[in-house]
Amino acid sequence: MHVIVDFTVVPVGAGISLSGYIAACEKILAESGLTYELHANGTNVEGEWEDVFTAIRRCHETLHAMGVPRIHTDIKLGTRTDRAQTMADKIASVREK
Repeated sequence: MHVIVDFTVVPVGAGISLSGYIAACEKILAESGLTYELHANGTNVEGEWEDVFTAIRRCHETLHAMGVPRIHTDIKLGTRTDRAQTMADKIASVREK
């Protein structure tokens, strides 16, 4: 099943600057081959359900291995069965209007 996910990973107990941890997650997404886009407060990613959630799990595993004792992740997701739709499709639809 194709899924579009917006997720935010928050390393807890890892100090003030978190960009190094987010960069580690971005590297995981880049290596996954999934379509993704970082934004100011999280990341949008799309692909097959298992692939997307495997990448998110790998983010958690990697950050824990980097010494982060606790991670809070917010996830919003959408699926549809009536037609195929990408993140780019959704943005284009709004811009057309």
